[in-house]
Amino acid sequence: MTTGRKERLLPYLGRSPEPTTRSDRRAQEVQRLNDVFLSYAAADAVWATKLAEHLAGHGLSVFFDQWSIEPGQVVIHELEAALLASTNGIAVISPASVRSAPAMNEYAVLAGASATHGLRFIPVLLGQVAAPPFAAQRVWRDFSDATGQEFTDKVAELAAVIARRPAPTGAGAASSRDNLAAVHPSPPRPLTAPEEPAFVVCCAPADAAYGGRLTEQLRAAGLPVWSTGDLRPGDAQFWTIRQQLRYAVAVVVVMTPQSQDSDDVTRMILEGQVHGRAFVPVLLDGEVNYHLAATWHVDARHGGLLDEAELGLLRLLHEDVTQGRPARLPEAAPARGSAPAVRMTTPAVGMAPPAVRMTTPAVHTTAPEIRTTAPAARMTAPAALERLRAHLAEDEYEHADLLTTRLVLETAGRLGEGWLSERHAAALPLELLAGIDALWTAHSHGRQGFGRQRALAPMDRGGRGSRFPDLGAALGWRDSAEAAVPRLYQDFARRAGPGRRAGFFPTLRDPGRENNPDWYDRWSSTVLAVHARLREWKAAPC
Repeated sequence: MTTGRKERLLPYLGRSPEPTTRSDRRAQEVQRLNDVFLSYAAADAVWATKLAEHLAGHGLSVFFDQWSIEPGQVVIHELEAALLASTNGIAVISPASVRSAPAMNEYAVLAGASATHGLRFIPVLLGQVAAPPFAAQRVWRDFSDATGQEFTDKVAELAAVIARRPAPTGAGAASSRDNLAAVHPSPPRPLTAPEEPAFVVCCAPADAAYGGRLTEQLRAAGLPVWSTGDLRPGDAQFWTIRQQLRYAVAVVVVMTPQSQDSDDVTRMILEGQVHGRAFVPVLLDGEVNYHLAATWHVDARHGGLLDEAELGLLRLLHEDVTQGRPARLPEAAPARGSAPAVRMTTPAVGMAPPAVRMTTPAVHTTAPEIRTTAPAARMTAPAALERLRAHLAEDEYEHADLLTTRLVLETAGRLGEGWLSERHAAALPLELLAGIDALWTAHSHGRQGFGRQRALAPMDRGGRGSRFPDLGAALGWRDSAEAAVPRLYQDFARRAGPGRRAGFFPTLRDPGRENNPDWYDRWSSTVLAVHARLREWKAAPC
């Protein structure tokens, strides 16, 4: 760099152009914060100089060793002082820098400073290189192919971030591509079957002691069992949990007030239900989980573990699943204190069910005695809407779909029965339906929700709603009014496609209740009843 250009840039570099003693200059440099420390490998010096000049041109004070370290100064001391005096750090990561010990040392210091004193660490990629692990945890910018206007726009974005100014226009598309690549650095990893499907035990942290004893009881009984306690160092925890739930023999849920309020337990329940897993809820305290109200459960409120009859049922369930037979579980008692159902039903557990769901007689077992049943916990509308918002924000559309169904049923007082008629739906507050629709609409940019479904629904000549087959065809639930609907919920939900077909959600289906031969009639009744109520909106609130 020529002396003239250096003098022009000095005001931007945080250094006075007036001559001073070395000690005065050193004190001035340490006391004044640099806007950004620029780290790079010697082989990238030409490109790094261009970046530094453009950043300085945006009014930033840049620590760049070619400008900021004078002959005779101790380089390592100057670098250390500059790092401490910088509020932002840019590490140029390239094939040369990952082979350069000095560049990697500076990279390590910047990464550490971001954790210890709040320095904003910005990785800049150059030369088609993958971000190192620590840099990959930060949102980076890729300058590998950035030239001309794209280079200018990206530097302007960096300068705005460093100076805490509003984002400039122009870098939108390129920045969005980099953001997607930074947030999703790994290729998709499909869920594959574990070595042995297991009973997956789910519990809240407050119930970990009981959950651990229950896990050991099942293991001692010769049953395959898995819980989060079986995660091993290096496991991809979220992928492993989803894998175990996807292929579970059954999901064993320890039900307490703490698990009812746990978002993690709720997600595990919904994940299992999306994939049609069988459930073995164990009520330890409080009320039956909101999402398992229609499921048979073990009453363990006395604090004990499973008895021999219940363990025998789990052994038969494991045998059914491993041999490809429909799994059998007792039906839930219809009401508290009433006699338990003796017949056994065949819930979907992820395998292809028969065309007509029929009650399976217990040909080689007797249904265990079911202990006194408990009422299901109730979820307030505000709490349910907040959970719905959280699922949609995480792009968990299937989970949000199941929660929507249960919120509608709960509000109508039909959670235990699991279906609605028009008479029942008349009790649904329009404000609640509007609130549900507002969340679906906002998070899908208007592609989902009751309002979008109303716009797509065909009407007959009298202004009444369409027949259920016609409505299903219009919303993408079936190929045509005459076509069949996929029996398993996970197959059904795939019809929405990666782009989430407009109007597909909410479906008001609930795989946790589709154990009965008349599941289709109950579902169609619920959908038509809710859509009849929607037509009563005098003005479109969506």
